[in-house]
Amino acid sequence: MIKSEDTQAPDMDKLKQVLDHYAHAEGSLITILQKAQDIYGYLPLEAIKLISASTGVKPAKVYGVISFYAQFRLSPVGKNLILLCQGTACHVNSSDKIEEAIAEELGISRGDTTPDQLFTLNTVACLGCCSLSPVMMINGQAYGNLTPEKAKKTLREIKGSQSPHS
Repeated sequence: MIKSEDTQAPDMDKLKQVLDHYAHAEGSLITILQKAQDIYGYLPLEAIKLISASTGVKPAKVYGVISFYAQFRLSPVGKNLILLCQGTACHVNSSDKIEEAIAEELGISRGDTTPDQLFTLNTVACLGCCSLSPVMMINGQAYGNLTPEKAKKTLREIKGSQSPHS
């Protein structure tokens, strides 16, 4: 169920400060988008419109930059962002089994967020932790040498230490 505060437009005041700071900086679109995502956790439509209007870059071009770079998100992510490595070392060490275990434990698929907004599951080409393969990163912390059960246990521990609104 969507709460009323979830349907309200995000506050653009912090973004306006960023835009004021970069108003005359040529070629600052990516930096502005990064800072906007830092503020909101993703790039809401209202922010994209304001960035376009403030920079003079057409909305289609702003969207083109957003969709080109994997770092940018157009929808909110859960409190815990799971990045599951799909690099060669992880792949040959059964990262697909880890993905199945995560999906089973959380009831979500790649790219989805749990209904309680605690977890989002994404895959990445490589985390650069090949010696730990298969590996996932949750909020910047690497969890390596995973087995399906070890991945599930890690998720249960994180979930047990948090509530959806903490």
